[in-house]
Amino acid sequence: MKILLIQTGGTIDKDYPKSTGAYAFEIMEPAFVKIVAKTKFSQPYEVISFCKKDSQDISESDRVALRKLIEARKEKNILITHGTDTMINTAKALQNIVSKTIILTGSHLPAIFKETDADFQLGFAIAAMQLASEGCFIAMNGQLIPAKNCQRNLETGQFIQTP
Repeated sequence: MKILLIQTGGTIDKDYPKSTGAYAFEIMEPAFVKIVAKTKFSQPYEVISFCKKDSQDISESDRVALRKLIEARKEKNILITHGTDTMINTAKALQNIVSKTIILTGSHLPAIFKETDADFQLGFAIAAMQLASEGCFIAMNGQLIPAKNCQRNLETGQFIQTP
C-alpha cells in the first residue's frame, strides 16, 4: 500500500525562526518525513508539498487545485497534513472523490516542539488509513470522522462527529 502524503502546511509543519515576514512562523519541510524516519515504518510513500500555508490562508481555488491533484494521481491512499482551523472545509471539498481513501490530519503543536502531538496524530492517521473504507476522513485526537459528519467544538478545539 503506497501512501501519498500531501503537505498543505498548518501547525504540524510550523517553525518559529526569527523572520521579518507577515507571520512570526514559517512552514518548513513536511514533518512526516522526520517522524517516520524515527520509526521502522515500512510502507512505501511519496511526499508532495502542495502548498505551505497556514490553513486560514488556504483558498477555495487551492481546494479545487488539491482536488484535481488527488484525482489525477494513481495512489488510492492519500494522507494530507493540514492546519486544524480549516481542515473540515478542505475535507468537505474532497469528500466525493471516488475510489480513494483520503485522511486529513494535523497537530495542535508544531512537530518541532518537544511536547508535540504530531507523532501521535500522524501515527493514528496512518493506522486509520489502513483500516478505513474509501472516502474522506479527519483523523484527529484518536478519532476517525467522516468529512460529512465532522464539526469542531470551538470552545474545546476538539473535532466531533455529528449524525
